Amino acid sequence: MFSGSLVAIVTPMGADGAVDFAAWARLLDFHLANGTDGIVVGGTTGESATLQDAELRELTVRACAQARGRAAVLVGAGTSSTATTVARVRWLSELPIDALLVVTPAYNRPSQEGLFRHFSAAAAAAGKPLLLYNVPGRTAVDMQPEAVGRLSRVAGIVGIKEAVPEVARVRELLRVCSADFVVLSGDDASARATIAAGARGVISVTANLAPGAMKAMVSAALAGDGARAGRLDAPLAALHRDLFAESNPIPVKWALMQMGLIGPGLRLPLLPLAPQYHEVVRAAARSAQVSPGF
Repeated sequence: MFSGSLVAIVTPMGADGAVDFAAWARLLDFHLANGTDGIVVGGTTGESATLQDAELRELTVRACAQARGRAAVLVGAGTSSTATTVARVRWLSELPIDALLVVTPAYNRPSQEGLFRHFSAAAAAAGKPLLLYNVPGRTAVDMQPEAVGRLSRVAGIVGIKEAVPEVARVRELLRVCSADFVVLSGDDASARATIAAGARGVISVTANLAPGAMKAMVSAALAGDGARAGRLDAPLAALHRDLFAESNPIPVKWALMQMGLIGPGLRLPLLPLAPQYHEVVRAAARSAQVSPGF
């Protein structure tokens, strides 16, 4: 159900920080026209930490209406509080989404058993399939394969976005998890290699700028054509790297603004891309043949 090139889509905002729903429609059309397999609303790249529930709901409702079965719609539901996550999972499950994406709780650094109980509680409240999201570089907690293996056998938990950029991690997850459990890469730079190791796709930052190219690369990798996947991935390598020149989503939102797809808005404490990185990101976009705007 969940495979291919899924985009961790940005949340477009005006200069005042208000969500720009006209730009949201443009972004969704951009991805649907370029074959993106799934839209992840309100994830890390979507500035989940500063979105209000009402905003997340409206973004989700509009994405579902616009996608209309042409792409899966997944929604970030995780918070650092189990009770708050459970409440969010419940109301999001009432919307016509395809799945929930629940990140490991940031800041409070739970144990592996605490993580198991947190996700089990979320799954029990969910009315839609639930994917785990492990991104220790952002949350300061790394959910180990043993805990994921246990969770893969909890009803309603169907997969994981794994952002540890190691092929060995993917292989270990596939070894310990249930046979139908889906592993998706959460790291663009290692996505091709992790797909070769058994991952079913990627939830991508790069796809914000180059959805067609990411779709083609992932499709080749999933088809087992490693040579073609490598050729398609090579021009994207600079984007995979330089979209993290500053904290995500600062660089990708600047690049999308250059393309005329969104306005300049970010929410504090994030600031616009520092001038010394403009040419770095511009050069990466040129190497990937992202146009117009570069």
